[in-house]
Parts: sequence; structure tokens; C-alpha cells
Amino acid sequence: MAQFVIHHHHAADDCGVVFSAFRGFDSPLRRTDALASCPCGGHEIWWSVRAEDEAAALGLLPHYVAVRATATRVEHVRIP
Repeated sequence: MAQFVIHHHHAADDCGVVFSAFRGFDSPLRRTDALASCPCGGHEIWWSVRAEDEAAALGLLPHYVAVRATATRVEHVRIP
């Protein structure tokens, strides 16, 4: 399994819709912590996930959230 960072961006008016989209959606991301700038006015959310590929990573999100997100494959590197 590869590691991905999922990045989602939405408008301030869509915060409620984004969080409500997870209700009734079966995902291991439900009821977990994510990094989000919503409380700070940025309206972006980031998740670090493991998945087979980009499509599988985005498949962890409800459709409304996934179509407004990108999944980037990442690896840990040591910074000298």
C-alpha cells in the first residue's frame, strides 16, 4: 500500500455540506482527526491515508468531497 496526502478545498459556505457528506458514508476516515484550516478561515482539509492508488485514496471520501479533492502519493524522506 502506498501513502497519499488527500487535499480538499471548499468555499466557506460549504463547510456544513462537506462535514454532513460523511454522515451515512462508510469510510475509515469517519470520526478521525484531520488537519483542517476551516476554523482559521482557510477551508481546506488534509488527510494522510494508505491506499492502493490515487482512485482508492479518493474513494475513502464521499463523492461531494472527493470531486473537490486531490490525492498525491508521498513517501517519508530524511531531511539532512
